[in-house]
Amino acid sequence: MKAWLCETLDGIDAMRWQDLPTPDPQPGEVRIAVRAASLNFPDLLIVQGKYQFKPPLPFVPGAEFAGVVDAVGAGVDHLKVGDPVAAIAGIGGFATHACVKAAQVLPLPPGFALEDAAAFAFAYGTSYHALMDRGALQPGETVLVLGAAGGVGSAALQIAKAAGARVIAAASSDEKCALCRELGADATLNYATEDVRATLKALTDGKGPDVVYDPVGGDLAEPVFRSIAWRGRYLVVGFAQGGIPALPWNLALLKGASIIGVFLGEFVRREPHGHAAALAQLMRWYAEGKVKPVIDQRLPMSELPAAYVRMGSRLVKGKVLLVNS
Repeated sequence: MKAWLCETLDGIDAMRWQDLPTPDPQPGEVRIAVRAASLNFPDLLIVQGKYQFKPPLPFVPGAEFAGVVDAVGAGVDHLKVGDPVAAIAGIGGFATHACVKAAQVLPLPPGFALEDAAAFAFAYGTSYHALMDRGALQPGETVLVLGAAGGVGSAALQIAKAAGARVIAAASSDEKCALCRELGADATLNYATEDVRATLKALTDGKGPDVVYDPVGGDLAEPVFRSIAWRGRYLVVGFAQGGIPALPWNLALLKGASIIGVFLGEFVRREPHGHAAALAQLMRWYAEGKVKPVIDQRLPMSELPAAYVRMGSRLVKGKVLLVNS
C-alpha cells in the first residue's frame, strides 16, 4: 500500500507519500480499499500537534474516508468483502488502504456515491448534532451560519433548510455568498465587507437570529452574539479563524441567551445510538436530494500537500477530496 506517513509534528512539508506494508485487519476490524478521503480542518491541525486528539507517532492522517471492504477480521459478521462503506476513524484515510474498527464503519445504502460518502459523515454529522440536537432548531426559526461556504457550514445551511428554518449564510467573499444562495440560503452576509450588526438587524427586522452556528470563532463572535435574538442559542462548533473568543458574560444575561458547545467526537463516544439515528435521518435526506456535499476540488491522493495549501488559503468552498484511481 501507499500512504502519507506523519513521523514528526513539523507539519505538511515533513510528510512523505511512501510504500508501507499492507496491514491485515485485527479481530473486530475491517480493511478498506480507500477510494476517496476528504480534508477537514482538524487534519490540518493534527499534523502540527495542535489538535485535541494526538495519536502516537508515526501515523497516517486522514480522519474521514470511503471505499470498499477488501478484508474482514475475526468477529465481524455485519460487513463483508465488497461492501461500500464510509468511516470516521480519526486517522488512516490518506492512503490506499486502512484498517478500521468495524464500529467506526458505516455501511452505505444503494445509490450513495463513494465520493459523497467521503465528505459526508463528519460535516453533516457535526452540523446535525449542532442544529437539531444541541440547538433544538424549530421550523420557522432563523439560523445564522458563519463560514457557510465551507465544509461544515454548507452542511449546516442545507440541514437548516431541510428542517424548515430560514437561513442567513455568512461568508468572507461575494463568490462564497453566491454559492450559499445556490444552496438555498434565504439571505447572505459578507462579513469581510459588511457591517455585521447592522446587516443582521436589517435582515431580521431587529429581532436577531434565533440560532447561530459558528465554526469560525475569532473576532466575529462578539458582534454576532450581541445581535442574537432573545432566548437565542449560540453554537460553538470550532475556531477556524484561529482565535478563541472571550465573550462578556453579561451579554448572555441580557438576551436570555445560551452558549452551547458542540463536540461530535465525544457525542459519538457517549451517545452512539443518538449519532446513529442522526446519520439515518441524514441518509434519508440525501436520498431525497435535500442534502449533498459540496465538492471544491478532487485531487489525486498523492497530491495531499496541494490540498493542505488550498485549505490553509481559506479559498475552499465545501470540501476538498483526495482520490485513489
